[in-house]
Amino acid sequence: MALPFDLRTLRVFVTVADRAGFSAAARELHVAQSAVSQTIANLERHLELTLFHRHERRIALTPEGQALHAHARELLERAEATHLAMRELHGLVKGEVRIGIPSMLGSYYFPPLLMGFKAQHPGIRLTVVEAGARRLQAMIAGGELDLGVVINDEQSRHMERRHLTREEMVVCVPRSHSFAQRSRVSASEFFQEPLVLFQEGYFHREFVDALSRRTGLAADIAFQSNLIPLTKAIVRQGFGITTFLRRVVDEPELVGVSFDTPAWLDLSLAWVQGAYLSRAESAFVEYAIAHRDVL
Repeated sequence: MALPFDLRTLRVFVTVADRAGFSAAARELHVAQSAVSQTIANLERHLELTLFHRHERRIALTPEGQALHAHARELLERAEATHLAMRELHGLVKGEVRIGIPSMLGSYYFPPLLMGFKAQHPGIRLTVVEAGARRLQAMIAGGELDLGVVINDEQSRHMERRHLTREEMVVCVPRSHSFAQRSRVSASEFFQEPLVLFQEGYFHREFVDALSRRTGLAADIAFQSNLIPLTKAIVRQGFGITTFLRRVVDEPELVGVSFDTPAWLDLSLAWVQGAYLSRAESAFVEYAIAHRDVL
């Protein structure tokens, strides 16, 4: 059966819809506006549907246009993934991996893994983005990142995940603090202290907020900072305490103490469910799983 459109036509249609205009679409596609208008007119004629409401200064998708837009975008994404896969078979793509890592993990856990992968695959470019866990999930969903490290929880369950490591969240105090000589600290004792916390959107803050909701205890937030060195300096000077993954606390002037019910976080490498992974991305996933013992 002959189709009434091809991929080029669908790309023109999607661009017009996304840019809400024929002129803007023509500029992006580097073609004449008349060519864009003619392509859309031919598409509507072949489909026997009106795809756009044409107003004096703007256009908008009709219900039929909205339905086509959803299908067209999916077809174009699949076509691009197929094209990339075929190019890789010929070795035409050196490869790039865009990976997002939460701040606490980027500096203390992942350097050995990243450097080891780069040594084994020197032709693959690594782009590493540090941000809050929820921001990273949004960037992965939006196609800004290929892979990311996430916490295994309800908000990440819709993603494709491969387990990397399990780490304990501990109370971080200066060595002079009374908690430093303890093996356990209760949630009620923790919330009686002034706290130094990350801002919302970071798993560090979500952990404390969740603990507050479970216990019904309010946090006394003395400082908010997403900068780990600054947070450590504040804790060292005795202006508050915080929580960190245990490895982050590893320095002479600070002590990590378990909660009375130890708090463990499962960390996974994740990507959009059902998404095509390039050879470079697949290579990174395979390397990370095979070498997760270095984390």
